[in-house]
Amino acid sequence: MVEWITTDGLTGYDEAVAFMENRATAIAAGEAGECVWLVEHPPLYTAGTSAKREDLRDADRFPVHQSKRGGQYTYHGPGQRVAYVMLDVGKRGHDVRRFVQQLENWVIATLDEFNIRGEIRDGRVGVWVQRQDKPLTATGAVPEDKIAAIGIRLRKWVSFHGVSINVDPDLEHFGGIVPCGITEHGVTSLVDLGLPVTMEDLDVALRRSFDAEFGELPLER
Repeated sequence: MVEWITTDGLTGYDEAVAFMENRATAIAAGEAGECVWLVEHPPLYTAGTSAKREDLRDADRFPVHQSKRGGQYTYHGPGQRVAYVMLDVGKRGHDVRRFVQQLENWVIATLDEFNIRGEIRDGRVGVWVQRQDKPLTATGAVPEDKIAAIGIRLRKWVSFHGVSINVDPDLEHFGGIVPCGITEHGVTSLVDLGLPVTMEDLDVALRRSFDAEFGELPLER
């Protein structure tokens, strides 16, 4: 069984990383079970392994944490649900690409419970929504905003870090960075899309969609 932990209040980023690293090590050693940890962070920026210094527009706005996860700069803060996934990818097929697709599908299925159509785009990390309520772009395309970010790291085939979904964060806080290095698209949230969704509502949907996408850890033979 995957253990689910929900922490109320705001969790410090360094505290979260320490917990994830310790749990991932224990999972790899067969000393602990898999875990999904749901948290919120105080306002902060994280720099993934592909982050470019020029994408940090306001280094003094919030604390900046160097992260060993994949990806570029991202923002975490109140009103954003961060789901850290510590799963045994080795026992789940040894397929990193498929695992990332499962994370994407998990987020998309979760959003679908609120009648939000999340989509994946080649060359753009994360989950995106079309904004039919906004004017067309200069090229005549429907604008698209990012609603969820994905960034993971593997150690001995155990994952940590994970996904973040914007419920009702202060979207202006994203202005201190170029989120994931993408300048031509915006950022949105469930509440920004007009949905009165609470964090508890999202947590229920995350749990239900996770079980459908990942299921139980395969039994060893």
